[in-house]
Amino acid sequence: MANTNAPFGFRQTSGLASAPTYEQVEVLIKSTNTTAVYYGDPVIGTNDGYITTVSISAGSLASGLQGVFVGCKYLSVSQKRTVWSNYWPGSDNSGDVTAYIVNDPNARFIVQTDATGATQADVNANVGINIGTGNANNGISGANIATATTPTTTNTLPFRILSLVTNPPGSAGTEAGAYNYVIVGFNNVASKQLTGI
Repeated sequence: MANTNAPFGFRQTSGLASAPTYEQVEVLIKSTNTTAVYYGDPVIGTNDGYITTVSISAGSLASGLQGVFVGCKYLSVSQKRTVWSNYWPGSDNSGDVTAYIVNDPNARFIVQTDATGATQADVNANVGINIGTGNANNGISGANIATATTPTTTNTLPFRILSLVTNPPGSAGTEAGAYNYVIVGFNNVASKQLTGI
């Protein structure tokens, strides 16, 4: 049975700390940022100290990712209260948005590949990302990894393939070929490299 094209972004599977919060850190989304950020989206830093979703696909990032977005809280103008959400819709806020990201250099994520898929030969290669379209109904990212244009050895690509997901056999994302699942780790994350923004 073929895998279904249903990307869900980068979902953490392990890290230095324990579930359910792992090693989330608090950062800010600028109050005027109207770009939605979904659960599982890779995020980058801006030159004024905030974060935003990556707006490129399959590209190298000279200054690295800030991490993977896992939720936020903000003061809702319409509801007159603090809202906790797994995604940032891009509006309805009063002031900056408190966001939570995972940026541990040792974190591991499960993610879907694109239509090219990944093979065992791609393990230990570096890969870019396709941002895709997030789902505003459930707040889940539409990002996946770009195996059509990468994998390669380029050191500024944001992720590295660490293994294929093959168990349990026959389950979603375990068939070889298009849209299979892989485990990736950060290759170019700001918390482990020296280039500033």
